[in-house]
Amino acid sequence: MPPGPSPAPSTSTQVTAFTDGVATVFTWEEGARIEVRNLGREIVIEANSAGLKTLAGHLLTLAQDGTPDGAHLHLEEHNGLEAGSASLVLERCDDE
Repeated sequence: MPPGPSPAPSTSTQVTAFTDGVATVFTWEEGARIEVRNLGREIVIEANSAGLKTLAGHLLTLAQDGTPDGAHLHLEEHNGLEAGSASLVLERCDDE
């Protein structure tokens, strides 16, 4: 991951998404850096400690009781991910 400023929102920034009228709040750790690379048959998610905590928090938020099926978060270059990253969607799906 190249050094440089992080495009991730600051720790005071939260994103609130609404699915079926239920609010889901996603928060970024200060200094989070997350890069997603598509290597063809393999996806690499590379992150610093704050970035890994941020991703873990996003996944735990989606896993909370009461979060509706289909709730999701789009992460993209300059919107939570490092420049040059492939887009990433985290989505809850309760269908078996």
